[in-house]
Amino acid sequence: MAVIVKYVVERNGVERMTFTSKKEADAYDKMLDVAEALEGMLDKVDVPLSEQQVESLALEMAKYKDDFISVLKGSKPTAEKEPKKTTKKADVEDDKVTAIKQA
Repeated sequence: MAVIVKYVVERNGVERMTFTSKKEADAYDKMLDVAEALEGMLDKVDVPLSEQQVESLALEMAKYKDDFISVLKGSKPTAEKEPKKTTKKADVEDDKVTAIKQA
């Protein structure tokens, strides 16, 4: 029998997410704290947004807080690196067949 430790992030009695590491759970909890603070700020904005829109926008801003902070300081946001594409022999063959059909 295996023992599995799970870390559950809960807000207002609602289970939000389950993690296997305390570090990930703490990071998610902190992101929710930031989102909650942003919701309070967005409620003051003179733009008509529904409660759901405010909540969604705040959560997305919290996810990318480092980029938002960078932009607000006058810098460019950090560009995410694209994963390297691996070319398989089958993909090359498919590309050749497509090119022949189009010609």
